[in-house]
Amino acid sequence: MEENQALKLLGALSQETRLRIVRYLVQCGAQGASAGDVGNQVGAASSRASFHLSTLENAGAISSERQSRNIVYRADLKNLGNMMSFLLNDCCNGHPDIRACCGFEDGCC
Repeated sequence: MEENQALKLLGALSQETRLRIVRYLVQCGAQGASAGDVGNQVGAASSRASFHLSTLENAGAISSERQSRNIVYRADLKNLGNMMSFLLNDCCNGHPDIRACCGFEDGCC
């Protein structure tokens, strides 16, 4: 992952509602959730939820797919995982103490 992409993702996730949205969508898995469902889960009005969803999608944290009249949002696990790997391996140079406290002692990242 390039540094600029990591910064864009981290910036998008550094807001309370957006972080809640990503956490919820990760829990939803491949099924995803509609904007209305997301808004209800994180306590955001539909216009605010749409704003946050758009920001997260532009940063690459989530993706969307139109299904009939609805748009279904899903966490982009690949991009989120790449960001975590970037932080652990590139920024922290794979430091064993940091990897150990994150549960990566087996070298999986």
